[in-house]
Amino acid sequence: MPYFDAASGAPLHPVARQALMASLDEGWADPARLYREGRRARLLLDAAREAAAEAVGCRADELVFTSSGTRAVHSGIAGALAGRRRAGHHLIVSAVEHSSVLHAAEVHQAGGGSVTEVAVDRTGVVSPSGYAAALRQDTALACLQSANHEVGTVQPVAGVAEACRAAGVPLLVDAAQSLGWGPVEGDWSLLAASAHKWGGPSGVGLLVVRKGVRFAPQGPRDERESGRAAGFENLPAIVAAAASLRAVRAEAAEEAVRLRELTERIRARVPRLVPDVEVVGDPERRLPGIVTFSCLYVDGETLLHELDRAGFSVSSGSSCTSSTLTPSHVLRAMGVLSEGNVRLSLPPGTREEDVERFLSVLPEVVAGVREKLGAPVSAGPVPAEEGDEALVVDAVGRRCPIPVIELAKVIGDVPLGGTVRVLADDEAARLDIPAWCEMRGQEYVGEEPADRGTAYVVRRVG
Repeated sequence: MPYFDAASGAPLHPVARQALMASLDEGWADPARLYREGRRARLLLDAAREAAAEAVGCRADELVFTSSGTRAVHSGIAGALAGRRRAGHHLIVSAVEHSSVLHAAEVHQAGGGSVTEVAVDRTGVVSPSGYAAALRQDTALACLQSANHEVGTVQPVAGVAEACRAAGVPLLVDAAQSLGWGPVEGDWSLLAASAHKWGGPSGVGLLVVRKGVRFAPQGPRDERESGRAAGFENLPAIVAAAASLRAVRAEAAEEAVRLRELTERIRARVPRLVPDVEVVGDPERRLPGIVTFSCLYVDGETLLHELDRAGFSVSSGSSCTSSTLTPSHVLRAMGVLSEGNVRLSLPPGTREEDVERFLSVLPEVVAGVREKLGAPVSAGPVPAEEGDEALVVDAVGRRCPIPVIELAKVIGDVPLGGTVRVLADDEAARLDIPAWCEMRGQEYVGEEPADRGTAYVVRRVG
């Protein structure tokens, strides 16, 4: 069964498996002890740190291992903010950061700090000028991911780092998605990453704090990992993580070329095979293996289940696949269609024939889901007809894509210049109705308060 969700967790690399098994025999002792077994464990830990530091592009004494990538992010943000509390309590993040960064920002704000969220364009890219404009005299820290986990867009870290450096503000980079493909460019100050994203075992993260960066670890401390990651090191997993990082880096250049060709094939052919699809993310500045698209008139959860039944493991940022029932914050920040969202993240070694089979299966799967939901069969232009100048569609209590489907069904019942008011209380409608208008050539007028839900007003112009 083809696994196309490597951005969530890559399959364990063979080198990681070998290193893990070997270090279970050699690295079980306490590396802080001076007897023979402890010295042997210390040698393994030091070698793993050196290998990881070489891959990151930092000094070995700047890198510590944590219990996860999320823990690395949380510890990095908290420690950097505490270390610079005399400078101020202002934190800058982008609107598309991983939830671990945004959750840390929420905690900081709840504790009395201030947070500025830098917007992205429709491809998910921030601008260095946006970060420069957000910098203040009391800014303590800025955070930026190296590449987005949902749409694959690569961020201009070097430009943002330059703006931050000029202002004397450290930049923390979440490199979880990109580190397996290469070091992060730019003069960044802190970096976090997670081993299970590049084929290492889960439960290992990296936190790098450059020399000269003010940093005050928070919470109870002990003598391990420079006082920045308390607790006994999971040495076998750490060794496996470092070994797999070195291995995937050795294969990265060749594998990137192959995966880029496969993802470009998907990006080009999906819109030709399936009507009413929006491929999202930057078309050029992107990670090799990630491609994301959204399908109109499709329930994302049903679509993922049907693809799973067809033998494909994929993920989604659709609201209907989320426990919060709200659209992905990444898709929302980009202003793109969220309904029927599918993310393919191809792991190294993905076979061409598996991609071709996915492309052959997808049109029938999407058509089947649309038919069950009663979606419009034709996506062609709607002829001008006589009708009322305004219609109201009551979709309160119905989740997307139903409000969008009902809108599409009646848009032809109003004359050119007429409007349709869609009443909906699903948060996804705020994103998906404007996205539908852009895709279908209609004018989104805006939203209005209503007695029940919110009224989204669309004017027929084509």
